[in-house]
Amino acid sequence: MSDQTQDLQQGQIQIELPEEEASGTYSNLVMISHSPSEFILDFISVMPGAPKAKVVKRMVLTPDHAKRLVNALSENITRYEKENGTISEDDDIDVPFNYRGPTPEA
Repeated sequence: MSDQTQDLQQGQIQIELPEEEASGTYSNLVMISHSPSEFILDFISVMPGAPKAKVVKRMVLTPDHAKRLVNALSENITRYEKENGTISEDDDIDVPFNYRGPTPEA
């Protein structure tokens, strides 16, 4: 039996990080939408003073994976804050709410 087959049978999986993904992608805004079957996270890079912003990554998750992501982020934020102090939240962020088209009006 190969090592990889044995790892899978023991509940482990080998994860490969391609070189082109290893440096990561910077994002300072995430727009989230959902349907009954999926959550869509558009990671965006917004530059100060620029009239346009670019989606740098789009992730599509099933609802159960989205919930697992929220729980994992929450756990990691708790651990981070215990080690480094409370993360401050800036409520004055200029979010482009017309991201998916014109702002609806009544």
